Amino acid sequence: MTAAVVLAFSLAPGAVAGDAAAPESYGLSMHGAPALPADFTHMPYANPDAPKGGRLTWGVLGTFDSLNPFIVRGLAAPQIRTYVVESLLTRGNDEPFTLYGLLAKTVETDDVRSYVTFRLNPAAHFSDGEPVRADDVVFSFALLRDHGRPLYRQYYSKVTKAEVSDPLTVRFDLAAANDRELPLILGLMPILPRHAIDVARFEDTTLAPPMGSGPYRVGAVKPGASMTLTRDPNYWGRDLPINRGLWNFDEIRLDFYRESNGQFEAFKRGLYDFRVETEPLRWHDGYGFPAARDGEVVRDTIKPGVPEPSEYLVFNTRRPVFADIRVRQALTLLFDFEWINRNYFFGLYGRSAGYFAGSELSAYTRPADAKERELLKPFATRIPPDILDGSYRLPVTDGSGRDRATLRQALSLLAEAGYELDGSLLRQRSSGALLTFEILTTTRDQERIALAYARDLKRAGIEISVRSVDPVQFDQRRLAYEFDMIQNRWDQSLSPGNEQAFYFGSEAADMAGTRNYMGAKDAAIDAMIAALLAARDRQNFVAAVRALDRVLMAGFYAIPVFSAGEQWIARWNRIETPKATSLAGYLPETWWQRVDSQAKQP
Repeated sequence: MTAAVVLAFSLAPGAVAGDAAAPESYGLSMHGAPALPADFTHMPYANPDAPKGGRLTWGVLGTFDSLNPFIVRGLAAPQIRTYVVESLLTRGNDEPFTLYGLLAKTVETDDVRSYVTFRLNPAAHFSDGEPVRADDVVFSFALLRDHGRPLYRQYYSKVTKAEVSDPLTVRFDLAAANDRELPLILGLMPILPRHAIDVARFEDTTLAPPMGSGPYRVGAVKPGASMTLTRDPNYWGRDLPINRGLWNFDEIRLDFYRESNGQFEAFKRGLYDFRVETEPLRWHDGYGFPAARDGEVVRDTIKPGVPEPSEYLVFNTRRPVFADIRVRQALTLLFDFEWINRNYFFGLYGRSAGYFAGSELSAYTRPADAKERELLKPFATRIPPDILDGSYRLPVTDGSGRDRATLRQALSLLAEAGYELDGSLLRQRSSGALLTFEILTTTRDQERIALAYARDLKRAGIEISVRSVDPVQFDQRRLAYEFDMIQNRWDQSLSPGNEQAFYFGSEAADMAGTRNYMGAKDAAIDAMIAALLAARDRQNFVAAVRALDRVLMAGFYAIPVFSAGEQWIARWNRIETPKATSLAGYLPETWWQRVDSQAKQP
């Protein structure tokens, strides 16, 4: 194809580029400049001398019926996205949000980020040897915008024009987007081979191995059971500084397990190499088996620098039972975290009311500064004073499972919302309808928490049901919002951006397949997301994120269950890890197999 415009559509006729263009760069940061110099030799959390070879076996809880992670249909096997399909740029995992060149050798944008230009590495090619060209980039952009998951459509629809300047150069015009993160989002766009994709069938689930430009190719596949990724011996990017010390195994094998206890028993037998432990009881006293006692199994406790993963019981506010915020507040009071933490978690967890726990982005326990108050001024009457001044705290019970003080507070709120006790049952005064709902679970741990919560609610006259379903049904119902309450986690970074609209934005509430599970529709949330996207420096950005955190807390959209301040990793000692840990925590792509164990592999 000649150097011409291959895709153009107008969002703002007459829009012009912004400030003067910056020079081409080897990297791009959301705020400030990349931390690494242009001549960096490897990432600080990777071992450039790590030996190559062997196999990493990964035990995955769940199943899969598709190898296409870019569409809504099906349950796609993980790892395709990074191990097989690459993007123009890739993350530096020691920084809040900095990207370095991968398929793109350089990136260029202006100060207001009204456009972004990527110049591809001429050495880049797909696994079949075909070169990666600008046509593939524009093709991928249009394909994912029109046929991909909702988040792709949401992001890429902001682009005014995509233009191929020459076979190795593509420019995206963003003048109408008003979104400073968008150049980075485009930098993380999966690049798919134009010559190998049937657009008409792209949205169909498939087990046909996808083609990518990454370090691995899909090998053997047993639907729902296992998938093997095999190193591409002709991987074009193996000597890039960004890749030195990464992608060290000849094979990555993913074995899928339907049940968590069976998955753990398989680990104890050495059938897979590592596990991320999420069960405090198991971490506390489940590793007394011989291999762990003898040092064959190593346990690593990692404190990452990103917001702590937090679990929530999410209200689906699309349901009438949760429409009244006073009901949601009362149900939050009735969750006895202290009892659950002591009896189930050995006191290993904390809890935060916010969505960015344990980081500088969290508003919980912090008073709003002048910048936050200015952002929240149009919505000030909707933000409780204690959330604004940082004095709000989650309820603390006596841990007995029968705390009377929180029960009285909850019943008072429920009375204000129009409910009263009829004998031992809570009914709506106007209709006589019971206050009842269902908690949908998919794991034993979720079910255990839900049943404990059901016990707490029964003391207030609220009878609920707990339904446990398999992972496939759970995901299908979650994506279609066919639930009353579920347990969920929104993983957050130190640079939240466009994905916040996908998590909490009004538009996402009515769009199947988003992560706005609570159905939030709030102009204040939308305004704070817009503010964080428009922030030009870190100080204003942090203020906007904290303001978003306050609005979410004020909405009582979810009950905080716990926050995990550490990552618990158990691994067989045949797998070795770098001495340095990234800001993001553990990264299996930096691991390698101990040389003396490679010959012993089955």
